[in-house]
Amino acid sequence: GEAALRVGAGLVSVVTRPEHVAAILARRPEIMVQGVGDIQAIDAPAMDALVNRASVIAIGPGLGRGDWGRALLERVLRAGKPMVVDADGLHLLAQHLSADQHAVTSPMVLTPHVAEAAGLLGNTVADVQRDRFAAAAALAARSSNGAVILKGAGSVISGAARIGVCLHGNPGMATAGMGDVLTGVVAGLLAQGLVPDDAASAGACLHSYAADRVADRHGHIGLLATDLMGELRAVLNERTN
Repeated sequence: GEAALRVGAGLVSVVTRPEHVAAILARRPEIMVQGVGDIQAIDAPAMDALVNRASVIAIGPGLGRGDWGRALLERVLRAGKPMVVDADGLHLLAQHLSADQHAVTSPMVLTPHVAEAAGLLGNTVADVQRDRFAAAAALAARSSNGAVILKGAGSVISGAARIGVCLHGNPGMATAGMGDVLTGVVAGLLAQGLVPDDAASAGACLHSYAADRVADRHGHIGLLATDLMGELRAVLNERTN
């Protein structure tokens, strides 16, 4: 949520379990937080209003793989909004696709690492690593007007118009939460009108370049996901002024 704000999204809401609301507000009080305690509340009018108001939905980080997370994913898929899906959302999306045997209709950016990509494709990590370009292209084809960031050393970005490799990034990015920041970055760019292809490409490169700048100053050892927040803002403002 904070990453989406830092790249220029004007209003960000987070749906989470009620016990997490205070922690989110303590970290970033500018985020609007909605606590949802049970599965029945996911289909309640308050959730409908929130989903309908959103221009973009990001889902997956911290979602969990239980019934609550599954119900929330199914709810937002029905909305048909542009989406970014990561982490546990990718695991649950793989189950959804396997059960329904059809591609989703929402414009969607997927941000899997290699194991998550293998799960979505129904093959092995070795298969994905053998041809990362083919794997990314196959995943992008799962969504109408979709795009994929296949994360790793030299992340592969595939969409309807092109396929390429992000040349930025460093070993310090292999830390918890770094992919969650990428999810927020891409969602924030989608919310400002970029199509999935452009949001995926720009988001992956912005995220990695910001991490490189922090590592250039302080070294890549000990790099944290939250270290990128100020740098994301600085890079974007330098490029737009």
